[in-house]
Amino acid sequence: MSRVFNFSAGPAMLPEAVIKKASDEMLDWNGEGMSVMEMSHRGKAFMSIASKAEADLRMLMSIPDNYKVLFLQGGASSQFAAIPLNLLGDKTTADYVNTGMWSKKAIAEAKRYCDVNVVTTSEDSGFTTIPEFSSWNLNPDAAYVHYTPNETIGGVEFDYIPDTGDVPLIADMSSTILSRPIDVSKFGMIYAGAQKNVGPAGLTLVIIREDLIGNASQSTPAMLNYKTHADNDSMYNTPPTYSWYLAGLVFDWVLGKGGLEGIGKINKDKSDKLYAAIDSSDFYANPVEMRYRSWMNVPFTLKSADLDAAFLEQAAKKGLATLKGHRSVGGMRASIYNAMPEEGVDTLVEFMKEFAQANA
Repeated sequence: MSRVFNFSAGPAMLPEAVIKKASDEMLDWNGEGMSVMEMSHRGKAFMSIASKAEADLRMLMSIPDNYKVLFLQGGASSQFAAIPLNLLGDKTTADYVNTGMWSKKAIAEAKRYCDVNVVTTSEDSGFTTIPEFSSWNLNPDAAYVHYTPNETIGGVEFDYIPDTGDVPLIADMSSTILSRPIDVSKFGMIYAGAQKNVGPAGLTLVIIREDLIGNASQSTPAMLNYKTHADNDSMYNTPPTYSWYLAGLVFDWVLGKGGLEGIGKINKDKSDKLYAAIDSSDFYANPVEMRYRSWMNVPFTLKSADLDAAFLEQAAKKGLATLKGHRSVGGMRASIYNAMPEEGVDTLVEFMKEFAQANA
């Protein structure tokens, strides 16, 4: 069976070239006579893999020298607790922006450790927009401001980086990291689960300004303390070595696509094509305010939910997989991360037109 176009929100598609290279190196990496999965994380072979991966990520994102890059376990959800434990310092409150389900989960976890000031919320709109920045109730004495630049489920995405002044800005970039250029220096910390644009599940990236490390509360577990991992180059315990290796292959692949400038143009073209197909038909609809539509996750509904099952069944026959929308939203969702080729979006658009004509 040929490979399908996998529109899953995560774990998501990996670049075919990456999978093929990993396959070629599966039993013997670089003449070592063993798989990367079998290597000691402290051996020279894996240390060279880890070092190159970090160097390539720093190059891709133009990460300043005063930021640490950590390769961790636990998924982005573990950071929901790690962030207040590490960043509150002597403060008792933090600001959070609520623009969707992942924001809500971060808020709920933070409330275990501090007073959460929800500076703005779009819940009343069903998370289909982002309130104007001028209306936010920011607290200048907050330890940090946390937001989710892209909400994977609702398909809502910021088109700007909030200016929080001297208060560190913390971003959950799980579904947008590496999708376009960003100015890392505007953030105190960026974190991301790997399973969308970076690699397979099991790895979490943390990019954190050095002055924010070393202020964890006394009760912070060693494995959630950023200083633990910064002091040990992410080798305090056995890291997710194979996921780290695959992430390195993905970084190299993105560099070959022209870096984040090149991949950003491709991603914009893909999302423009898909939104044009939705907007040009009265058969499909996207609920998100146009300015805040996600490049990465495109939810859409059909003119009747009664047609959903047939749409999914027929799409699968065309090699278009995992298009069912999240249960909280319904309809369809096409996640078009970096590894989704333009051919996949073109095939989906053509199928959407055929299905609409047949069911008008």
